[in-house]
Amino acid sequence: MAQKSTLPCSIRPYKPSDKASVVSLFRFGVLEHVYPAFFKSISHADHIGVAISICMAGYVLGGSSYFQALLFGGAWAGLVYYCCHEIYTGYLNRKLSGEMDDVQTHFLDNPNNNFWVAEMDVNGQSKIAGVVAVLAHKGGDEPEGGRSNSWNGSVMATDEGDGSYGEVFQLVVSFPLRRKALGSQLLQTAIDFCKEQGLMSVVLETSSPQAAVLALAKKMGFVQTSSHNNTHSSRWMAKLARISVLRMEKVI
Repeated sequence: MAQKSTLPCSIRPYKPSDKASVVSLFRFGVLEHVYPAFFKSISHADHIGVAISICMAGYVLGGSSYFQALLFGGAWAGLVYYCCHEIYTGYLNRKLSGEMDDVQTHFLDNPNNNFWVAEMDVNGQSKIAGVVAVLAHKGGDEPEGGRSNSWNGSVMATDEGDGSYGEVFQLVVSFPLRRKALGSQLLQTAIDFCKEQGLMSVVLETSSPQAAVLALAKKMGFVQTSSHNNTHSSRWMAKLARISVLRMEKVI
């Protein structure tokens, strides 16, 4: 098996002048999962069964019309795609109007948090090739009853100890520069920062279609501690899209 090449890069704190490039990369990093989520969902046995049934209904109702059968089946596939799209765009818009709208306040002005960009030279030009951030949650900062979940604000049970942990916020690497160990460098930067802060663990939450992130997290010692299907979207959308939110955690 071919070894992944490692590109030299500089991982540094975010600067206000990075905003346009970071937002563009962040947007791509979220929306790129719409199609994988759709194809994973529509290929599930339950959805295939529903699609066949709907096509048959269209065929019968259309008077043995193959066109009507395809139309009904296409409508079902369109609905599933719409649900996947709304889940990710809803998450994106919430973050763009929240943490990403003011990185300085949410991350850099708080010494417990941080936001980094990976910068490298591409064809003689400096390019932001990746981003990662950490939001620290210390014992006294937890909502009553447990940890808050970044997808839908639900409450999760705390671990033993003071419950402090660092939440990895949207690890993204530019598509042309993937499989060059940049994601590992960014995630390790976040882990090292959490160690310096004296946090007990590092938490990374991701959606089930994000196979590359899950593989990277497992490779770097994260284990899945919980999962749920409650996103910020309507429950029926989450159910049709069949998207789970997975919580990966690494004790440090």
